[in-house]
Amino acid sequence: MTPAAIDLVAGRSLPAAWAKRWADRPDAPALGDAHHGWISAADLEAASRRIAGRFGAAGLAPGDRILFSVETSVALAVAHVAALRSGLVVVPANTAYRGREVAHLVSDARPSAAVVDDADRAGWVSSAGPDVIVTGPDVDLPDGRAAALDDSDAQAPAMIIYTSGTTGTPKGAVLSHGNLLAGSQALALAWRWNEADRLVLALPLFHAHGLCVGLHGTLLAGASVVVVPRFDVDAVLDAARHQAATLFFGVPTMYHRLAQSARVGELGRLRLCVSGSAPLPAELHARLALETGQQVLERYGTTETLMIASNPYEGDRRAGSVGLPLPGVEVRLAGGDGEILVRGPNVFGGYWQRPDATAGAFVDGWFRTGDLGAWDPDGYLRILGRSKELIISGGYNVYPREVEDVLLGHPRISEVAVVGTPSDEWGEIVTAFIVPDGAAPTDDELLAFAADRLAPYKRPRLVRVVDALPRNAMGKVLKQELG
Repeated sequence: MTPAAIDLVAGRSLPAAWAKRWADRPDAPALGDAHHGWISAADLEAASRRIAGRFGAAGLAPGDRILFSVETSVALAVAHVAALRSGLVVVPANTAYRGREVAHLVSDARPSAAVVDDADRAGWVSSAGPDVIVTGPDVDLPDGRAAALDDSDAQAPAMIIYTSGTTGTPKGAVLSHGNLLAGSQALALAWRWNEADRLVLALPLFHAHGLCVGLHGTLLAGASVVVVPRFDVDAVLDAARHQAATLFFGVPTMYHRLAQSARVGELGRLRLCVSGSAPLPAELHARLALETGQQVLERYGTTETLMIASNPYEGDRRAGSVGLPLPGVEVRLAGGDGEILVRGPNVFGGYWQRPDATAGAFVDGWFRTGDLGAWDPDGYLRILGRSKELIISGGYNVYPREVEDVLLGHPRISEVAVVGTPSDEWGEIVTAFIVPDGAAPTDDELLAFAADRLAPYKRPRLVRVVDALPRNAMGKVLKQELG
């Protein structure tokens, strides 16, 4: 389906568009939290300029990679903005990553600097990259004069966001400044995002949902964001109430927990609630509508494309559907299996130093999402399943091969297959079916083994011991028979 033509990259880059916003309304609030109050657009411009000067004084130049592994905070947001303004290429890293996972990002992306807020992660970065400059979220480096800021063109790389594949080896999706701008512009148009809006942001800023949708979109709209360091029902609802918020973005797990609270009706005060990163169960959609009056708007995207489709702001927000293609985004379904293909200025150019993976990700210029879809008669898109083996647990992507490779390192495991099993709270939970080599390890032993090697959201929550894994005539494991 092809939407009306629209130029989503007329502003060239997000930093250039942000700078114009800040100049137009310097006194407008931009970022705040419950403990430190608000900083204005002018404050954000000055603080990010100062940090950009420090990056420059440390020898960082446009195109250099800078890794961020920091818990959500206003300081992180300012440092991130400074990096993009400087032309640095931001590499977000999940704060739950362990040493093995951090080492892969450092060895693959080869960052010149890293911003971290944890001694263990700082040590892992330094071990994998001895020459990497390591600093904290306040970027306490010597001051310097910022070079030309907000000068990147639309084609220049802005971020490398790592996403695993069925091979289990994380690969970096390179998003350009034009991709970031197009993604935010499309959402601003679709969701009527404006200067009067205030977003409660409790999503992690190492994930595209919180970073590329929540933070980037807010600053582009000239709106404001109240930062909640980590999701907590009362903290979110308190922030919405005390800061006169109009927007909340979350994953289904967050909405599940909000729905269990006696305060859930307070969501009804907001202009818009958006859910993404995993399917929102239809029964939860209905429950929230009944108890809050909110028809939660569900949308759909991938790391490589940012946002693709959204239920309409005005019109039927349909449970079980991800809605209509966003402005400027083209979507079609491939023949045969109905794989969702995407084309537009939001779509990345390829994977970092992975030409073979890049070539396989496109067909005739269309990005292959790996998701299967179908059109409703009136043009709404439904996600039917995944052609890849991706597990989505609590809004985070888990690729079974990576977990399987780790578990196969246990001396008492002969074979293993990892699948997602349904969960009301998490959407799916990581479940490992193991064939033991001799005496099976206990659940506690296996979880302790995984804890040293995998981020918490990737670790199996359920372990099933089986005599053999189901296989077809060619020896391929039939994961659809596990559950």
